[in-house]
Amino acid sequence: MTTPPPEVTYRDALNQALREEMHRDESVFLMGEDIGHFDGAFKVTRGLLAEFGEQRVVDTPITEAGFTGLGIGAAMAGLRPVIEIMTVNFALVAMDQIISNASKIRYMFGGQASVPMVIRMPGGAGHQLSAQHSHSLEAMFTHVPGLKVVVPATPEDAKGLLKTAIRDDDPVIFLESEGLYGKKGPVGGDDDLIPFGQAVVRRPGRDCTVIAHSRMVWVALAAAERLAEQGIEVEVVDPRTFRPLDLGTLAASVARTSRAVVVDEGWPECGIAAGVAAHLYEACFDLLDAPIGRVNSADVPMPYARNLEQAAIPQPDDVVAAVMATMAREVPR
Repeated sequence: MTTPPPEVTYRDALNQALREEMHRDESVFLMGEDIGHFDGAFKVTRGLLAEFGEQRVVDTPITEAGFTGLGIGAAMAGLRPVIEIMTVNFALVAMDQIISNASKIRYMFGGQASVPMVIRMPGGAGHQLSAQHSHSLEAMFTHVPGLKVVVPATPEDAKGLLKTAIRDDDPVIFLESEGLYGKKGPVGGDDDLIPFGQAVVRRPGRDCTVIAHSRMVWVALAAAERLAEQGIEVEVVDPRTFRPLDLGTLAASVARTSRAVVVDEGWPECGIAAGVAAHLYEACFDLLDAPIGRVNSADVPMPYARNLEQAAIPQPDDVVAAVMATMAREVPR
């Protein structure tokens, strides 16, 4: 009888991936604010300074543009930096480095140079961190050619995709949800990598496809349970990466169900949900029985007040309502 893999938290799955890859490859090193002596703002790098020393776990000043640029240079010189930007909001300070340099160097050097660098960033809302610290910026990074964009929803994916990201020869934007760090689940071993561009069906269904990523996967699954009580079986599909995007798996699911709802914690204008919906219209237009539904955060700066914050971000009830509308059914009272 096979022993099931142990369950660990999303946070510890990331820690395992970093530790294993640092043991495997001496060119891998970490940089970021408070990642060493403080073990990281979310404790993902706990214990790594003691194990690998200050040359490979580097506490930086509060200079996102500076240490992101340093990482780009180190990557071009043959190292594999993993940079932690304390929250995705602070990446806005480093966007010139990320967009003007990291994403374009392979192209502008004619393939003679590359940037094998990972930028890890927690984000999302729900923690009363107010308007400047509650961003979901997946769409912003996905817009940029030359970047790979990863959005893991489970501990298994967090570990397997981070290991793949560290071994990749191009810059990878690795977006973690602050709301998932305590989520537990099984994880793979040292050699269990998860390829980019492979979506996964989290729950099979026949009536409507719900596409969701990161923490929204769990919102979608909760909605699916409620819809099942009404006799509606939705298929929940998790893209796992947006660059590259596994449109084939998404379109195949929509072809089976003839309906789709896309759930995205970001804002609605020019967001991930809008982009995925556009792809599906192009791939599946003749197969759709209804317009594709979208569920997003409210088109406002994130409120601080707990009740307003919860009203602003997608909840299972919002997904239920979107699916019912797509099926021309009334939401039960």
